[in-house]
Amino acid sequence: MPVAIITGASKGLGRALAEALAGRGWDLVLDARGAQALADTAGVVSAHGTRVSALPGDVTDAVHRTELVSAARRLDGVDLLVHNASALGAEPLVRLEELPLEGLRRALEVNLVAGLGLVQEALPLLRASRAGAVVAVSSDAAAEAYETWGGYGASKAALDHLVAVLAVEEPELRVWAVDPGDMATDLYAAAVPDDREPRPEPAAVVPGFLRLLDERPSSGRYGAPALLEGPR
Repeated sequence: MPVAIITGASKGLGRALAEALAGRGWDLVLDARGAQALADTAGVVSAHGTRVSALPGDVTDAVHRTELVSAARRLDGVDLLVHNASALGAEPLVRLEELPLEGLRRALEVNLVAGLGLVQEALPLLRASRAGAVVAVSSDAAAEAYETWGGYGASKAALDHLVAVLAVEEPELRVWAVDPGDMATDLYAAAVPDDREPRPEPAAVVPGFLRLLDERPSSGRYGAPALLEGPR
């Protein structure tokens, strides 16, 4: 069975992706900081009959990243790495004049540095896979200038560029930065707590991610909503 590592998998998009892949027979290594929420997700995902290794921890911890890849190796390798864990830099979001520099450092460490660290750990196994792929969960804020989204957007823009370079350096892999669009997640609620506009559930955009895995288009940046609407 193929094996995926998914960070930030206890809720939101990470959990929705885990459930969808498990339903397709994927074995999974799941990460999140919240141990109980991650255990709950692992219990739901395991009901599909696949092997699930759930490791609570912080992706900025190099030892934890090594543990994630070691767990995948025990499940026979890594075919897909999904870097979904994210930090906002401030909750709620604030203008740049108020953004704590420590918050910006945290966003860069989680969204960018940890993503590269995990890729570095997993690269030998991804290269050995017949269909190795990396998905970096991006954001519209990486490409557009939205008030108060500067720190988070900068970290995601840097992640987009990093994975674009990775795609050039690793042409045998598929490397996709994917903007899932607005979703009803705890992260968005923490970012803009006063926004009461309805948002789609994360599960609604998961078919866009699955389409990438099915069709394996060229490495690049994609929007999950556009993948849902485009011709097949």
